[in-house]
Amino acid sequence: MQIRESLELWEKEYLSPYACHSIDSKGRSRQEEQCDIRPVFQRDRDRILHSKSFRRLKDKTQVFLTPEGDHYRTRLTHTLEVSQNARTIAKALRLNEDLVEAIALGHDLGHTPFGHAGERALNRVCPLGFEHNVQSVRTVELLEKGGQGLNLTYEVKDGILHHQTKGTPCTLEGKIVRFSDKIAYIHHDMDDAIRGGILKETDVPKEIGDVIGYTCGERLDHFIHDLVSTSYEKGYILMSEPVAEAMSKLRQFMFENVYTSPIAKAEEGKAEMLIETLYEYYRKNKDKLPAEMLALLDRGEPLERVVCDFISGMTDRFAIARFEEIYIPVAWHG
Repeated sequence: MQIRESLELWEKEYLSPYACHSIDSKGRSRQEEQCDIRPVFQRDRDRILHSKSFRRLKDKTQVFLTPEGDHYRTRLTHTLEVSQNARTIAKALRLNEDLVEAIALGHDLGHTPFGHAGERALNRVCPLGFEHNVQSVRTVELLEKGGQGLNLTYEVKDGILHHQTKGTPCTLEGKIVRFSDKIAYIHHDMDDAIRGGILKETDVPKEIGDVIGYTCGERLDHFIHDLVSTSYEKGYILMSEPVAEAMSKLRQFMFENVYTSPIAKAEEGKAEMLIETLYEYYRKNKDKLPAEMLALLDRGEPLERVVCDFISGMTDRFAIARFEEIYIPVAWHG
């Protein structure tokens, strides 16, 4: 039974000549026997989906810190929306769905608790710096599976590392995820802001709405259709100039009215203080780190980086609980 081989052959026959074919992967850091039924990128997707760091995304902030309500996005639901956008685009362009899904599901595995507030705090206090995309790669290369990592393919790690706007992924699939991430957060952060009473649909400037629509659904549909039609059967992933310009203006609108809004961000200062305080505590009390972190120190990893590893892996609730355990006195019971 040659299931994997037949799937690899199907990719060669059906996918676009611009696609990254599983059989042409640059491979893994450590050689391992191939799966008999799954091509390499599908296997990577499965490894990410079953990882502990993926499960922790369910209790990590996207934009709104510990929101009261079941329908606000978390880092996990953001990741799933990125994945869905990317798969839709990849399928339409006949590119490798397994690769875009693996990159999309893994792109935020290294994100901190409390969203970008936590990332800013660690970057500020750690002399080695901190970027969540770099930490996501470190998570899959080293931190998962007790220090063994997930041993993912080069193409998946490259897409994870370069998923931000400033990045340049080596595959079209990675470029799709980079666009899909931006599309997802602009779409769902606007939706959450409207749900939270920070914005109204009618607040979107007319010069933007006339190009890409006046509702969240219209804009999401327009972004994806434009990306597909502009990139179809071409060796690049791009939006048309008018839509790209409208997206840039909408993103700026979101920064001015949501991402820096005193309503949405009222608690971020407290979150940053909490993260910075935990960092200093564990830097000065390394014996309080869990065994798997101490094992990294024994392997020669810098203390400052290992403290960042521990804190960035925390969920919002776990970070708060650790802070309370260390610094908040407990009532005495005689």
